Amino acid sequence: MSSLRSVSAILVIAGLAAACTSSGGATTAPTQAASSQAAPSQAGSSQAAASVGGAAVVVISGTSATLGTYLIGPKGLALYTHAGDSPSSSTCTGSCAVAWPPLLVPAGAQASGDTGVTGAFGTLTRADGTIQVTYLGNPLYYWKGDTKAGDTTGEDVNGFLVAGVAGPISAPDSSLKPGY
Repeated sequence: MSSLRSVSAILVIAGLAAACTSSGGATTAPTQAASSQAAPSQAGSSQAAASVGGAAVVVISGTSATLGTYLIGPKGLALYTHAGDSPSSSTCTGSCAVAWPPLLVPAGAQASGDTGVTGAFGTLTRADGTIQVTYLGNPLYYWKGDTKAGDTTGEDVNGFLVAGVAGPISAPDSSLKPGY
């Protein structure tokens, strides 16, 4: 009977240890890495993922019948550029940055492209001190209206254009669609 109690006590202790480890000690990959898995299912996209720990961001490409080959960020959504930006600054701050969240990296981190994304990546420091990824000198953004892989609903909204592998996909329209 005493050996049965000993086995039961060991099982209880082992169960508690396992529960503590799985609830408080386990680590998970960053949201960016997990969410980048949605993009490769999109037709014509190449595969990549953000590195674990946020040390780097990998941008992939997707293909649209109407827009051609464009950039997809680690969240699995299309990336955009803004006509008012320059290689050294972003003009999208405040409510604009809420509608058009910049693609950010931690200080010292870099961005790179997967197969098919051959342009140069860089970074710039935004007015708020965060580090934004640039592609071909253009700061990159997501659009709050895109909710799933393949969405490009921000194209030509308030001077924002889908970020093409060779640069912005089209010229801004003088009758800009409202965006935020």
